[in-house]
Formats: sequence, structure tokens, C-alpha cells
Amino acid sequence: MSKINQGICKLGLIFSGSILTITNPGPGNYEQYASEQLNTYLKQDVCPEIDQKLSKPCSILVDFARPQLNMAIADQTQRRNFLLFSIYQTELSIPSTLPDYYFETLGIFDKFYTYCAESSD
Repeated sequence: MSKINQGICKLGLIFSGSILTITNPGPGNYEQYASEQLNTYLKQDVCPEIDQKLSKPCSILVDFARPQLNMAIADQTQRRNFLLFSIYQTELSIPSTLPDYYFETLGIFDKFYTYCAESSD
């Protein structure tokens, strides 16, 4: 490989690494993402399972409890920062009749991809 090609490859690697580092989303972004995902899950999956008469109050309760859910997510999440990307592990234990949840999420390119979601029912 010629020196010019080696130089181009090195610049490409440096550029790619820089882009990955810059677009590695931080904990605040993850907390917002996780909160939105949890809010959607509770409203779409948990609330409809409750008696039809309580479904609407359940959605209101989810909205009302959102700040507490955000704090629970922030307190129960561990971030492993690999500079180019991050892995977030959340063990969500909410004192109620809901099961405990465990999530693993990859943060890369300013996006999140949850690749593991388990509940302990």
C-alpha cells in the first residue's frame, strides 16, 4: 500500500472516530429516551390491561408520575462509556404491583437502540 493510501486510510479512521465520539449521546439524552419509551409502554401496554373504567385515570397517573419515573431511571441506570459509543444498563424497580425491568441500550450516532428488555413477572 502506498504512503498516500495509508495517509488517506488514517485520515478516514480519525474522521470516523471523531464523528462517533461527537455523536455519542450522553446520560441526559438517554434519560429522556428511556422516559419516553417507558411512558409509551405504560400507556399502550399496561393501562389497557387494567379495567376499562380505570384505563383513562391510569394514563393520567402515568403523566403525573413522569418526574418520579425520570428520577428512577436516572438513579437506576449505569452508563459504560466506550468513547465511540455507550451502553446503558437500567434496572428499573418501581415499588408497586408492576414487575421489575432490566434494559440494555446502545447509544451511538445520537440514537438509542434497546437490544435487551426483560421483566421479572
